[in-house]
Amino acid sequence: MTGETVRGTGDGTAVVVGAGVGGLATAIGLRRAGWTVTVLERRAAPERYGTAFGIHPTAQIALDRLGLGDALRARAVPYRGARIRRPDGKVLAALPLERIERRAGRPELLIARPRLIDALLAELDRLGGAPIAYGRSLSDPGALGADLVVGADGINSVVRTACFGTSSGPCPIGTVAWIGIAGFETGLYGETWGGGRFFGMTPVEPGRTNWYATVPAATTAREVRDAFADWHDPVPRVLAETDPATWIRYEMRHLYPALPTFVADGRVALVGDAAHAMTPNLGQGACTALLDAEALTRSVATAGPGGLPGALRAYDAERRRRAQRVALGSRTLHRFMTARHPALRDALLRMLPA
Repeated sequence: MTGETVRGTGDGTAVVVGAGVGGLATAIGLRRAGWTVTVLERRAAPERYGTAFGIHPTAQIALDRLGLGDALRARAVPYRGARIRRPDGKVLAALPLERIERRAGRPELLIARPRLIDALLAELDRLGGAPIAYGRSLSDPGALGADLVVGADGINSVVRTACFGTSSGPCPIGTVAWIGIAGFETGLYGETWGGGRFFGMTPVEPGRTNWYATVPAATTAREVRDAFADWHDPVPRVLAETDPATWIRYEMRHLYPALPTFVADGRVALVGDAAHAMTPNLGQGACTALLDAEALTRSVATAGPGGLPGALRAYDAERRRRAQRVALGSRTLHRFMTARHPALRDALLRMLPA
């Protein structure tokens, strides 16, 4: 994969359903390729909620190809020096961030979700824009009069249900993540794994720390603080000094079973969570959506409407198995991280580099 941006001479029309990271990135790639694009978004305004995304070097290359690499790097911070710890603070292992950086020649980056959304919107506007119809709920994707329909509408995708059936759907896994941003830098980053729950902290911006706590689904916000009250510093302080009114509750689900294809009818494609929603344990949700968007728009860039079925098959061949392997790996890691009897797990972790 190179850093060249997507170019094309296509003159097709596309409707992208969903204005999240995957949808906006897809719209940018299609506009860059010369397509006329409309974006439909059921929310009334851009979704700028959320905390931090980790952007792996492979996803950074995808953003470079979409012309967004510089905007990402201007807003992101590198992620280094993170460790996996026990609740008492003992280090069990290092997250492989430095190894990834040496191998890729660039670090893992962290960016606040609102900043990434704003960067995507700014680039779309710079390219001449694509109308974004906010507050537009979709009931019948088949009625959309466009050459290409892209379902980027999340785990509860209307496009997936209408065009791919109901055999695959959202599957809860019995845990929730509470996420937030503390108004100070902890200087201590990584994840702490306990019995049936874990807590993570990352940098996100100067003077702030992104955090996430994963607990059983029935746990309330008040009980989250109790669940981590005796964990090592600064975990209790992070929770105590973050207003619960700003916390975001995220039910951890994944798409199950895996879809047999990401494309249908020679004109419909799925990207991001609509295609392969996964648990967040590998931190790859945004990355896979960006990789989907780049691969899809690269495939259709020079196809034009007549060559679209073949281009979509090429996209499916490139992305489906890769994305589904990541989703399976993330779900498997979740089981490992949330083991209720962690002695064996911790012993295995101690065999890794600390």
